[in-house]
Amino acid sequence: MILEHALLQVKPGHTADFEATFGRAKQIIAAMPGFRRLRLSCCLEHPGTYLLLVEWDSLEAHTEGFRGSPEYQEWRRLLHHFYDPFPTVEHYEDVDSA
Repeated sequence: MILEHALLQVKPGHTADFEATFGRAKQIIAAMPGFRRLRLSCCLEHPGTYLLLVEWDSLEAHTEGFRGSPEYQEWRRLLHHFYDPFPTVEHYEDVDSA
């Protein structure tokens, strides 16, 4: 399992629109092969900052499958204009857990 991590900085005054749009956009990613689950959390200390965690079966399911799909273009159209700056996306693999 691969964990995608993205810290999303949403432009001031756009958080309500972002959350509503994300509610629609998550259906796109959830339908992709290799998708397992996602979690979107808002930061209590920094309004407008969100943490997006997405679990994938493999790195390729995200980087090639989702990002290379026509559905990703719709995801981009819906969400990318909300971010400033554009987020860095990183991938993690479990080492240990409890």
